[in-house]
Amino acid sequence: MKSIPFEVTLADQYSIIIPEKYVQPFLDKHLSRVKIKASHNEHSIDYHAALKKEKTGLIRTYFSKAKQKELGIYINDYFTVQLFEDQSKYGVEMPESLDAVLLSDYEAFKIFESLTPGKQRSIIYTIKRLKNVQKQVDKSIIMTDNLKRGITDLKLLFKIN
Repeated sequence: MKSIPFEVTLADQYSIIIPEKYVQPFLDKHLSRVKIKASHNEHSIDYHAALKKEKTGLIRTYFSKAKQKELGIYINDYFTVQLFEDQSKYGVEMPESLDAVLLSDYEAFKIFESLTPGKQRSIIYTIKRLKNVQKQVDKSIIMTDNLKRGITDLKLLFKIN
């Protein structure tokens, strides 16, 4: 499932509002997470996002300063967005390093799978933020060891105990 491309602008510093006619088919299928392709001039990025319905009925999704910078978007610029059904298992792409560590440690993998989807995504995002693959592996190993010790608090999960 995908929408047709449509134009938006920033609703505020960190978000865009998705017009109802483009998002309604996703909401009808009870999809609260989507993959987004955003394009501006010669640049485009793909990312995963949550659809947040406000009390006013508007549907908002976050669009970080880093994404704005990557596309060269400023507060009054219009840019093109297209929504796609998110078919990833966790609502975000799993880094190969984390996947490899989890596949090598079945006990930690089972614990990871038992976590809430939001906590799984937080762990994945924490690992993805690290640019060095060896650091990703090292942090993944620390995280799996801590999961097996019963630690699930994100503030403690990546610390050596």
